[in-house]
Amino acid sequence: MGITVQDVINHLTSPVGEIENTVDTLKFGTPTMDVTGIAITFMPTYDAIKKAVELGANMLITHEGLFYSHWDKTELEDDQVYLEKYNLIKESGIAVFRNHDYIHRYQPDGIMQGLLQSLQWDSYEEQNEPVVSIVEIPTMTLKEVAEYLKNKLDINYVRSMGNPTKNCARIGLLAGYRGGGLTAIPLFEKYNLDLIIYGEGPEWETPEYVRDSISQGRDISLIVLGHAESEQPGMVYLSKQLEKEFPTIPIRFISNKPCFDIL
Repeated sequence: MGITVQDVINHLTSPVGEIENTVDTLKFGTPTMDVTGIAITFMPTYDAIKKAVELGANMLITHEGLFYSHWDKTELEDDQVYLEKYNLIKESGIAVFRNHDYIHRYQPDGIMQGLLQSLQWDSYEEQNEPVVSIVEIPTMTLKEVAEYLKNKLDINYVRSMGNPTKNCARIGLLAGYRGGGLTAIPLFEKYNLDLIIYGEGPEWETPEYVRDSISQGRDISLIVLGHAESEQPGMVYLSKQLEKEFPTIPIRFISNKPCFDIL
C-alpha cells in the first residue's frame, strides 16, 4: 500500500493537532491519491508549479497562498493570470497542500528554526518565544551583519537603519510578517537589543520608532530582509525533515527567485 496525500498531511499536522479556522487545507487533489513525488516551495508561483510538474511531483507543499490572498479567497475568477495558473494545476493533476499555520506552531517554530540554521545562529539562541528568537552572536558591526545575512541567505540586498559601524551582538530575529510595531518595538528594551532583524512589517511603525530613537541618541539598528527571504529557509528545513520521514518518495525543494530586482 502506497503513501497517500492524507498520510503526508497527517505527518505535517500531527505535531500540533487540529487547528480550527486555518488556511492549511488541501487546495487541489484528493486525500486518497498515492504520492509518487513531493515538491516543496515557499511561494507557489506559476514557475514553481511548472517546475514541480516537470520534476514528476504529484504533491506540492507550499507555505503561502496560491492566488494572492492570505485567506486563499479571490475575486479574480475571470482574470487571465488566475485562469492560466488554475488551469495549470488542474490539468497537471498535482495535489497542493498549504502548510502555513501548522509549521509556525511547531515547537520550535519550523520557519524560525530553518532561518536560525541557515544563519548558523542556532547555537547562539538565548531565548525562544512564539514570535521571536533572541540570539547573542560574536560582535559584528551592522554592516558586517548585513553582509553576513546576504551571504548566508544568498540574497542580493537588505534594508537597514542605524550606524553601519555600530557593534551588534544582541539581536532579535523575527521571521516573516512580524515586524509590526506592537510586536517588534517592545523587544528593544525588554531584551536590551542592539539590532532587530525581521522579514517585513508596516513601514510607518517599527522603522519610524527606530528613526526617532536614533534622532534621540539611542544607538539601535534595524535590518529588513523581505518576507520570502526570511521564511524560505524554513521550507528548506521542512523538506529535509520530510526526506527522513518518507525516504522512499523523491522530495525536491524548489527555490523562488527574488520578487524584486535592483535597478
